[in-house]
Amino acid sequence: MSGDDEYDIQIPLPNPHHPGPKPGHQIARHIILFIGDGMSLENEIALSRYLYGKDYKLSWHSFQYQGYVSTWDVSSYNVYARRLGAQLYDELNFMPSIGYDPSQGGIAPYPLDTNGVLSYFLIAATDSASAATALATGFKTDSGNISWLRGDPVNGQLETIAEKIRAQKGSAIGVVSTVPFNHATPAAFVSHNTYRGNYSQIGEEIINITKPEVVIGGGHPNWNTAYVSSALIDALRASPDYVLVERIAGEDGGKNLFNAVKTLPRDKKLFGLFGGSGANFEPPVPSDTPGYPSFTINTENPSLAEATEAALRVLSRDPDGFFLMVEGGDIDWANHQNNFSYMIGAMWQLEEAVQRAIEFIELPGDDIDWTNTLMIITADHATGAMRLNDSLALGKGDLPEQIGTSYPNGEVQYNSGNHTNELVTIYARGAGINLFLEYEGTWYEGTRIIDNTQIFQVMMRSAELE
Repeated sequence: MSGDDEYDIQIPLPNPHHPGPKPGHQIARHIILFIGDGMSLENEIALSRYLYGKDYKLSWHSFQYQGYVSTWDVSSYNVYARRLGAQLYDELNFMPSIGYDPSQGGIAPYPLDTNGVLSYFLIAATDSASAATALATGFKTDSGNISWLRGDPVNGQLETIAEKIRAQKGSAIGVVSTVPFNHATPAAFVSHNTYRGNYSQIGEEIINITKPEVVIGGGHPNWNTAYVSSALIDALRASPDYVLVERIAGEDGGKNLFNAVKTLPRDKKLFGLFGGSGANFEPPVPSDTPGYPSFTINTENPSLAEATEAALRVLSRDPDGFFLMVEGGDIDWANHQNNFSYMIGAMWQLEEAVQRAIEFIELPGDDIDWTNTLMIITADHATGAMRLNDSLALGKGDLPEQIGTSYPNGEVQYNSGNHTNELVTIYARGAGINLFLEYEGTWYEGTRIIDNTQIFQVMMRSAELE
């Protein structure tokens, strides 16, 4: 940062000791994108304190590239534009500072920059579908759209990064989530729709048209009938394309997944359909045992780490490389509920999944390593405007007293039950990470902020896609 720009102040990275990107450009044959749905930097800090008793000790906090991301969509942009009396969003004529104003929100996420005005974050924020569309396609769109142009024109489908890498490179593609497989975030990478709630249409497109090599998620109709019809699961069971692994009462979901992977024919794809009464994988439940963090786990669903490893085992069979999106989807659900304990369990699933993916990349004896693999961890948006009270900082294994959505001792405070317009973090390691540096400050001069659409651009360029 240089010059006399309005935002030219030094804000530290989440982890000031990270080594930074190395020079040079390597081609990413494998891309692994982790999305913590609704994850804020304060959520990251909270989990790090619970697991390790220190801030910024999660697996991704040592990644070479670290930065901040704006997340607004067309609908939220227009809310801010109307308040300002400005022109509504147009791709050829828009002002990024209307979608996110660093002078109001800060140039880094809280608590790195404490100058952000809390009320500003609560005016309007992106929807998960449009945020995932920005990451998957590079386009800003309306709330509720699944990889579809704003305004919902006929034939408004937007080609996704997964579709591009398959079409241009012959790569395998997969999506994994702790929430239903046809929910907003996974859906945006492998389907197209003008409304995120069209679960049957989205599911049918994923299964019958896009046909990713791997799909693992929630929504099993034996536990929740809102996402998958009996006809759709019958079609999956009879599918000539997929081997289906279902949640079965009393059986270990992770073991069943791995058993299917071991015997999966080369011409078959893997579909894992799990979930509970809320349609999601039941989250791990953290214990309040100061000094000794631990979790109670329901093993009928695989852990997110197990689902991630199973997906990587299948996708890595393709010599042309792969694209995998993994979502910790219920971080958002926990924050909507202002449920700190739930959030810690959901965040831990993401941390474990990232660690498992790192271990997979670093396994010897194959051609997958950090010279040809790009791993990204980010959030589609923040939810809940949670704030930690550092004067009452929680230590390792320690949870606050929680009565419903209140925290009577003051260690934690939620300020919203909705999405917020706060900046989120991004961490990246491996091939192509220097490309992120080229986008810093291009929309917000004098800052290190990139936009979520620019994450798509980096993935495209790192894989040398047209």
